Amino acid sequence: MNDRPTPPRFSVVICVYTEERWGDILAAVDSVRKQSLPPLETLLVVDHNERLLHRLTEEYAGSTAGPDGEEVRVLANAGPRGLSSGRNTGIAAARGEFVAFLDDDAVAERDWLHHFAAGYADPAVVAVGGRTLPAWASGRRPVWFPEEFDWVVGCTYRGLPPGRVRVRNVLGGNASFRRSAFDAAGGFATGIGRDGDRRPLGCEETELCIRLANAVPGAVLLIDDRAVIHHKVPAARERFAYFRTRVYAEGLSKALVAQSVGAGKGLESERRYTTRVLPAGVLRGTRDALLGRAGGAGRAGAIVTGVALAAGGYALGTLRARRGRSPAFSWGPITPAGAPREGRDPAAKEALA
Repeated sequence: MNDRPTPPRFSVVICVYTEERWGDILAAVDSVRKQSLPPLETLLVVDHNERLLHRLTEEYAGSTAGPDGEEVRVLANAGPRGLSSGRNTGIAAARGEFVAFLDDDAVAERDWLHHFAAGYADPAVVAVGGRTLPAWASGRRPVWFPEEFDWVVGCTYRGLPPGRVRVRNVLGGNASFRRSAFDAAGGFATGIGRDGDRRPLGCEETELCIRLANAVPGAVLLIDDRAVIHHKVPAARERFAYFRTRVYAEGLSKALVAQSVGAGKGLESERRYTTRVLPAGVLRGTRDALLGRAGGAGRAGAIVTGVALAAGGYALGTLRARRGRSPAFSWGPITPAGAPREGRDPAAKEALA
């Protein structure tokens, strides 16, 4: 008689939108193929790009992603254009007990899913995220780029506690959730977050995680820094111009989050970040500049500039919300069609019991 527990079954969702990342997409799928804990399936969700959809369908037609026979399925985004709808399409199609998300320009280390799975030994845990390391196109971090702002390029930033720790929200490009969490809280909000390369907004995972914690009493969300992925940072995102644009957009996004879940929850982590982590970063940069170390003054200046731009974006986003001019966004239970349905199902709170 075999009493060994059944390994957790993960559906891995990779949202894609451009053929320019063809090699990156194949590398991302290959890294999932090599996991020490094989997934049940890998879902490639194509965001309104018929050519890419056809090309990926041909690439993975009749194939399996690994030695244990897990599938690679190619799907079209069933909702409006954007990352949130793509993720919702993947969630709706997922057959695993857990859904993991990997960016299309990232590769996961071999034990990525294994460390995610370990976190779910506690039934109160509804989400587990990991550590995302930048892979700079130039081969090294720009000397002026502060580690405190690595979230600008989709990576884990200085100030997050090490180890396996409880957090308010996970980072969407390296995260996993219980599938039932989406029945309780709904999907990712549309109208917020990225739409290809056209607007560098974010925070859709923050809004979802806060909503999830509200919907499920006692819900625990974790980050385990052993669940590592390496995220490609293209040359264009190593430039200060992108830094400025992205931090300003983050302020706009945070205003939308505050509109959805309230400023108390929406800015809870940001208060500690701006009052402790960033001042310490300015001091480090200033000290390095006084000691003649390269980039110290640039890092201190980038932090001060980043705070000012994010605050300006937040102020403008808040003003737009008060005037009813902020972008419309919606969320709701995931439907079989893959798009979130308006509203919340009160009974869904029982889905995680």
